[in-house]
Amino acid sequence: MNDDKIIIRPLQSFDDIELAEALQLLVWPGSEMEIVPNHLLLSIAQSGGVVLGAFDGEMLVGIVMGFLGTDSMSSGRVAMARLKHCSHLLGVHPGYRNRGIGYQLKLAQRNAVKRDGIRLITWTYDPLMSIKAHLNIRQLASICRIYVHDLYGKLQDELNEGVPTDRFQVEWWITSSRVDARVDNQRLPLDLANYLSAGAAKLNPCVLNEQDLLIPAEEWFTPDGNLLLIEIPSDYLHLKKLDIELARAWRKHSREIFEYVFAEGFIITDFVYLKGETVPRSYYVLSHGESRLG
Repeated sequence: MNDDKIIIRPLQSFDDIELAEALQLLVWPGSEMEIVPNHLLLSIAQSGGVVLGAFDGEMLVGIVMGFLGTDSMSSGRVAMARLKHCSHLLGVHPGYRNRGIGYQLKLAQRNAVKRDGIRLITWTYDPLMSIKAHLNIRQLASICRIYVHDLYGKLQDELNEGVPTDRFQVEWWITSSRVDARVDNQRLPLDLANYLSAGAAKLNPCVLNEQDLLIPAEEWFTPDGNLLLIEIPSDYLHLKKLDIELARAWRKHSREIFEYVFAEGFIITDFVYLKGETVPRSYYVLSHGESRLG
């Protein structure tokens, strides 16, 4: 759902930037040492980076920030030929979530980066965060083929404490026809039944325990075919609060399975969320042989 009252604009003045620090502490509680400080945000905003805020009146309720970088997958080429935009920060005030603000911030970021003539935006997120997978993969049509071990080391904020900070690095090819079709609603999204009827195989069939928490599959299958489904918990943070050891088991399981399928040439191309009769279920969709999605 989009909110017509929300205005998205660049954060460039010190008065604007001052609001960003307080917002970060609301979005990532307990993260005083990890937030991006005001002076750095201001330097990025005034030096060619993209720092955008979502405002409800005078109140900053969302932020997205990124800066120029280079694509490491083509390391033999000069830096100018490998330019990309590194999206480092996306956060929405807890009281304004589920209103489409994060999605609108990403689209505004896309427009700003396109004006600079850059085709690729990359960022990282926790592979087990279903809500982020829905935004990044499903809504924005980014892809993923890179898994990074414990990217940030030990973080003490509420979201990351107690588990390794493994991350996906996603690629958002913002000028591609695939992304255009998704964000312009030119193509109806596929559901789980569509993928199963197309021959997609569930690689890690999982079950629920007595608390209706998803248990990682004890065994997972060798990929057979060009279309796979990999299940993750639909609410990893809830699971983590109830059972930290199960959360760590999911980190280990997902690390092993995604590193394996990426090495086999599979790419994450979609994400499916099912409300379900008992608990919601969430699946990544992976395709083989689509290395030129940009």
